[in-house]
Amino acid sequence: MPTPTAPKPDTPATADGSSDRPLPVVAPATQAAFAHHPRRWGRFHYVYPVVSRRSGGLSIGINLNIDKACNFDCVYCCVDRTTEPVRRDVDLDQIRCELAEMLDIAISGEIWTAPPFDAVSPELRRINDIAFSGDGEPTVYPRFDEACRIAVDLKNARGLDSVKIVVITNATALDRQTVRTGLDLLDAHNGEVWAKLDAGTEEYYRLVERTKFPLEKVLANILECGRTRPIVIQSLFMSVRGEPLPDAEYEAFLDRLCALHDGVCNIKLVQLYTTARRTAEAWVGPLTNAHLDRLGERLRERLPGLNAEVYYGVTGSD
Repeated sequence: MPTPTAPKPDTPATADGSSDRPLPVVAPATQAAFAHHPRRWGRFHYVYPVVSRRSGGLSIGINLNIDKACNFDCVYCCVDRTTEPVRRDVDLDQIRCELAEMLDIAISGEIWTAPPFDAVSPELRRINDIAFSGDGEPTVYPRFDEACRIAVDLKNARGLDSVKIVVITNATALDRQTVRTGLDLLDAHNGEVWAKLDAGTEEYYRLVERTKFPLEKVLANILECGRTRPIVIQSLFMSVRGEPLPDAEYEAFLDRLCALHDGVCNIKLVQLYTTARRTAEAWVGPLTNAHLDRLGERLRERLPGLNAEVYYGVTGSD
């Protein structure tokens, strides 16, 4: 298993589990940028820039779910589904044009002259990734593999070898052939899968994700995907109606991680984080920094070789 790495500038908890060190100073303007994640930017419809606390730099998003449709209905989701979408169709030709222009804006440095990016700390002024992440689950888009090809072609044409192409997914559709084809392509071009796993028991999973897909399907897809390539597990934990995450539920979650590891799932990193923006349900709230630290420490006790990072809600959004 990989060894712990140094924390990112916006990650207060250390990767080795030490939580008694002073928190790094994050400028208020940078915190504001972390929390600023609109899926629309200027005249763009599908492509949007964000400064991500988990990426540690500029993430260029591609929204394949412009209709706001999703096969999960997470209680902590920050997508506003009370308003009608501006568009419902996906135009791959327009995505190609928008992504090409956005990459050029980022490469030239023009992005750092526009609010809120003009106030971002210098160490974060880097292009980290192109991310399939928007108002729903990107892998359910029927032409997902074609969208992956567009991202690869444009990234390569600009010589952005170190820039990742990240797929942020709830893992429900990782077994589809179009998704497998897309991920195989990304594997050869610095691709990375971030798979959601927020629960250890079916009961808690149903409470949080509110979906028809069983937890076992998610776990099976994560296992199969992780046997093919290194993956990142993204896990959001929260308080529910004022009550923090139950210890028994977290232990069940760790049981699931152990089972994945024993099944030869190559987990390169676990991201532990909490809510930082407005959520779909008002009875959802963030965990405290101390609680998140305890979760990180407990994970390292159960899986001492596993790389994990903790992201506090007070520093902004993902």
